[in-house]
Amino acid sequence: MSAGCGIIILAAGASTRLGSPKQLLRFENSSLLERTISCACQTGLGPVVVVLGANAESLKNTIPGKEIITVFNGNWQEGMASSIRAGLDKTKEAFPLIEGVIITVCDQPFITSQLLKDLYNKHKESRKPVVAAAYRDILGTPVFFHRSLFDELNELKGDRGAKQIVNKDSSRLASVPFPMGETDIDTKEDYERLLQNKKA
Repeated sequence: MSAGCGIIILAAGASTRLGSPKQLLRFENSSLLERTISCACQTGLGPVVVVLGANAESLKNTIPGKEIITVFNGNWQEGMASSIRAGLDKTKEAFPLIEGVIITVCDQPFITSQLLKDLYNKHKESRKPVVAAAYRDILGTPVFFHRSLFDELNELKGDRGAKQIVNKDSSRLASVPFPMGETDIDTKEDYERLLQNKKA
């Protein structure tokens, strides 16, 4: 029997372009990290794993609930691939029968629990091992990967993340529309724009 679908939240980056941890930026009465964790927990899909790296101690103190699994990626400076591997290793270790994982980030403020559930449900309907969020002409995060692709995820290197797996073979790919996915926070200007649009 499978253990459902894990959700891996990548939160190890140093936010160098922003100048302060973007995970702690406030939006709608909570930090971006807290919002993402809340969405993941509300899905009820399975375990939630948060990968920390830069600023790990200050971030860990903001993580609510004992049910959240945290893992420290000591190699976070190598890029996103190292965080994916760290999160996946922890998930497989704790839940060896897990059916798949959704990999998400915490700098897309409009991620919802329904979107995460839609990704998993699309996999169940289509039987495709990869289900990515679609925005503009991009297929990206959040993205579901079936356990049959775990070995490929473990082979990722550098800062390209999992896009190379998403784009590798269209025959194994499905997608879910996420128009707001193009909003992500990398700079102070991005954050100011987010707050301005919220007021509008």
